[in-house]
Amino acid sequence: MLEDSLPMTCEELLQALNEYVDGTLDLSQLECQQFAEHLKGCHPCQVVVDTIRGTIQLYRAGEPYPLPPEFATRLQQLLQARWQAKFPASAPAGTPRR
Repeated sequence: MLEDSLPMTCEELLQALNEYVDGTLDLSQLECQQFAEHLKGCHPCQVVVDTIRGTIQLYRAGEPYPLPPEFATRLQQLLQARWQAKFPASAPAGTPRR
């Protein structure tokens, strides 16, 4: 972090973002002010902070998210298609080789 009076950059903010959102970042008073000032004037960084906060809140709530019934089938089809694209000579599982 910066310890002078220069404005904080997006890169500097992003380097410390997880600790900031989690409340574990040890900032000086000047750094806290720089962080707040940057967030006040930078919409992209505001979106990132809000997204991370939301993710942390969902995780802490511990509520399972039910997957749609067709998810497993779609995932298996996607993985099989990618495997076959990467290894075209491979036969799908359960298919006898010639």
